[in-house]
Amino acid sequence: MARWQANRVRELLTARGVSVELITIHTSGDEGSGARPAPPPGTTGKGLFTKEIEDALLERRIDLAVHSLKDLSAELPPGLTIAAYPEREDTRDALVSMRGGSVTDLPRRARVGTSSLRRRAALLAARPDLTVVTLRGNVPTRVKKVGKDGLEAAVLALAGLRRLGLSQGAVPLPLDAFPPAPGQGALAVEVRAGDHAVLELLRPLDQPAVRGAVEAERAALAELEGGCQAAIGAYCDSGHGLALNVRVFAPDGSKALSARGPVNPADPAAGGRLVARDLIARGARELVRLGREFTSSESLEREEA
Repeated sequence: MARWQANRVRELLTARGVSVELITIHTSGDEGSGARPAPPPGTTGKGLFTKEIEDALLERRIDLAVHSLKDLSAELPPGLTIAAYPEREDTRDALVSMRGGSVTDLPRRARVGTSSLRRRAALLAARPDLTVVTLRGNVPTRVKKVGKDGLEAAVLALAGLRRLGLSQGAVPLPLDAFPPAPGQGALAVEVRAGDHAVLELLRPLDQPAVRGAVEAERAALAELEGGCQAAIGAYCDSGHGLALNVRVFAPDGSKALSARGPVNPADPAAGGRLVARDLIARGARELVRLGREFTSSESLEREEA
């Protein structure tokens, strides 16, 4: 996936006459067999796939970095900035299953895999009878596991499936019941904040509509103090002006809080913070705390196993 993303930005730049050299950097999240490691207790889990790349930027070993936006922490390291959000794929999650169909079509007590607490909570909110199991590895690995060892289905980001040519048979899930991770489907090009030459080269790649949406989503996530250890979904729609939708789940899906609010494209982050504060006033921080406790207990169980 990282190679696809980097090559996509290279294509956009070379089309404008810019010469680009790709540099491969191995990150903490890439270690081992490609499985996404569990975040250490007490951390958000963000940065597993970005720290070494951001270090290379700050040390001037590279001039720009291409990320899947949802892997980036809400607050960037000092001295770095997002120069461009060049495009955004479909934001929805999708179900990959043995039989086809959506979540409602799964057999009772079916085993469904996911690497995301947010997806786990949404699955259990929709179908409390399901058995949700931890599914790790890169996208092709997770897709190949469906149908093996009793695994009936898996939930993944539709954007990743499409970018890797694996979306055939995948069923998109409704945004209201399965809100995506903030920034899902978007690419982010990160650079040094003072590198004006590179910033200028990337300026034509930035899509203002994408920037407005993802900045609102990420601001809400930051205000909620969420991350990989919280079951938080967020997405913007533009039916009657830009609006942000945020939903926070309990880890077991037994409770969820939702809020929606307008987003001013001139200051999208302000709209994101307002929606998050509405949720906080109604108890969202307690659900975030439960998510942290759940993830920490899961990590401990894996260490003791």
